[in-house]
Amino acid sequence: MSFFRPDRMIAFGVVAVVVALLPALLPAYASFELTYVAAYAIAILGLIILTGKNGQISLGHGAFIAIGGYTVAVLASKAGLPYWVGIPAAGVLAGLIGIGIGVVALRLEGVYLALATFALAVSVPSLLKRFSGLTGGVGGIVLTPVAPPAGLAIDPERWFYYVAWAIAGVLFILTAVLLEGRLGRSLRALRDNEIAAISYGVNPHFYKTLAFAWSAAYAGIAGALIAIATAFVSPDSYGFNLSITVLIGAVLGGLESLWGAVLGGLVVEFLPLWAQKINDAAPSVVYGVALIAVMLLMPGGIAGTLIRLVRGRRDPAGAGGASVQAESTAVVTVPVAPVE
Repeated sequence: MSFFRPDRMIAFGVVAVVVALLPALLPAYASFELTYVAAYAIAILGLIILTGKNGQISLGHGAFIAIGGYTVAVLASKAGLPYWVGIPAAGVLAGLIGIGIGVVALRLEGVYLALATFALAVSVPSLLKRFSGLTGGVGGIVLTPVAPPAGLAIDPERWFYYVAWAIAGVLFILTAVLLEGRLGRSLRALRDNEIAAISYGVNPHFYKTLAFAWSAAYAGIAGALIAIATAFVSPDSYGFNLSITVLIGAVLGGLESLWGAVLGGLVVEFLPLWAQKINDAAPSVVYGVALIAVMLLMPGGIAGTLIRLVRGRRDPAGAGGASVQAESTAVVTVPVAPVE
């Protein structure tokens, strides 16, 4: 598989080494902030699968993040289950709900699909407040701060930093491998030309629903990590702004490449913090300006632009760009065996 090409493995190895060394070079609070970057990167990775690879638009991923956060919180506070049980459970529950949303999405496209997911994002916080016996209502649920294993000489912030980035790394590798195979080709075929994809045996109902469930599961895992890091969940933490923030992070980072998820996570976490130093109202303005600038100057996002620059240096004559274009157009014409 092309994922295991030497250049990709070297890039992944460099990133892994940097991630491993950063806690030793940065203070504990910086590791705490980078933990959120890993969580947001996982959520944005789900949007790259859904929107970037399959062409479906979601304005409701904040709802799946809320489902993941409350799953781990309820299991820990009500059932006394450890966090390592709650994290995969959050992904499974969010994925199952994503299947239901994906089935509904089969009948919707474009702005209508966006409005349906928008309704989901708006309704979930109200539902969380209504079932106060389970969710704690407006007051939310306070969680026990995460602690490293006994005998391990590391502070909690750095320990959970490694846990979050290890989970992110596994999901990134899994996603890259799956997208290089038949699954990824089918998703891209439906995105580029659904009629042609169907004529070659691609089942749109199966793959579109799968994309929604896959993306929702990642958002649920991200929500669980955010809840554990914060040690608190409340309905007000999962408003519609969260869905928009994650989507903007995906667009700014780049929907063309999985590396866009990491860059988008950095944008989501640090851009508002830097903007607040200018003015308390600056984050919204900065987000808007950054989004417009990227769409005009870097339509492929930050990651897409960087990748094109690197490929341009390797192949100044432009053959590399031609091969990339040929690969993207060939996706639709590659026969895919029908799905029973």
